[in-house]
Amino acid sequence: MKRTHFFKSLGVLAALLIALPAAVIGWQWLGPEERGAATPAPDPTRQLAQGQYLARAGNCMACHTARGGAPYAGGRAIASPFGTLYTSNITPDKTTGIGQWSADDFWRALHHGRGKEGQFLYPAFPYTSYTRLSRADSDALFAYLQSLPPVARANQAHTLRFPYDQRMLLGLWRALYFTPQSYQPDPRQDAQWNRGAYLVQGAGHCSACHSARNRLGASIEPLALAGGVIPALQWYAPPLHGGADGLQDWSTADIAALLKTGVSPHAVTLGPMSEIVGRSLQYLNDADVSAMAVYLKSLPASAADDAARPASVEPAEAERIMKQGKQLYGTLCVDCHGGKGQGSAPDYPPLAGNRAIAGPHPANAVRAVLNGGFPPSTAGNPYPFGMPPFGPQLSDQEVAAVVSYVRNSWGNQGGLVSAAEVNRYRSVPLD
Repeated sequence: MKRTHFFKSLGVLAALLIALPAAVIGWQWLGPEERGAATPAPDPTRQLAQGQYLARAGNCMACHTARGGAPYAGGRAIASPFGTLYTSNITPDKTTGIGQWSADDFWRALHHGRGKEGQFLYPAFPYTSYTRLSRADSDALFAYLQSLPPVARANQAHTLRFPYDQRMLLGLWRALYFTPQSYQPDPRQDAQWNRGAYLVQGAGHCSACHSARNRLGASIEPLALAGGVIPALQWYAPPLHGGADGLQDWSTADIAALLKTGVSPHAVTLGPMSEIVGRSLQYLNDADVSAMAVYLKSLPASAADDAARPASVEPAEAERIMKQGKQLYGTLCVDCHGGKGQGSAPDYPPLAGNRAIAGPHPANAVRAVLNGGFPPSTAGNPYPFGMPPFGPQLSDQEVAAVVSYVRNSWGNQGGLVSAAEVNRYRSVPLD
């Protein structure tokens, strides 16, 4: 009898373990959706201009355009820890694009993260941020996309590992990490601050890069913008809050300069941020860029959750590494970045106090030394100075030494870097 009772209890437990997730997924699938209030645009020309502006603010073309492909026709591979996703065709082609979508369907995708037929969308499409867009902005963006030339390009299937390829399981992810919500202005703040918050939290989707992620790919404290490693790309997006490890020593004008031109007295953009400035932020008007800067500067400090562990070495070995790094720095770097890491703004960024270089992750410093790089060419900085790649001439140990020296000199306390780490970054694709 006891054994029978045990097996009955086990069966009940198993049934509950199956029924509960199924109920959560069912609620996510069948739950009510707020449709938003669509209103006819009094000036269609102005609506199209607004939509084009928002498309640039969200950098939509960058993700939805394959290298060498037609704009917005999709097919760009997005690497993730779970496999590879391919962006969709958002031109108005009626067979392969969104030509048969309505403005309501588009709002559903942005606000609720669901496709035309109701399917859950993978959060590589940042609907967790786009949900904050107003219905008017969603309609303007849709109107602009519908005005583009249609391109017949079939969408490519994602190649994800099991169980991440089971789309219905996204219902569980959504229950844990996503709630549709429009941006609500903070009555304690002025119009400029609220405009900046709306752009940073919504169309700009800054948290997609500047927040650490958990093992299921969800952003940790997305509104804190405490910095984090961009999955698969292996670039470190530094904190964007106003704390000591973020933008505390930056003026709003310097923040705006970096966003608009890619250079500032404190830093220059490299890697993914250069693409964002070059393709997106430089086209925003000065008022919006300043609003974003004001909002970012106001954010309170927040500790990042994914700090890397510096290499642990014996004191004698650390001294040898620093000595070798100093010698290499004097040969390769001092002419541009100065003997005290002070740089020569805006062409050559300072290394002393540079959080992107001397922060918790060495990725940016290692990749800059290996591969070099340029800030974007922008209207405010059309002929940027760049850094040459030293990867071909330096060994992993030499790169580790010079990066370790930079990360631990002039007040920096970034920790040492190992040759093994350098070797890992050497094999990471450039984009």
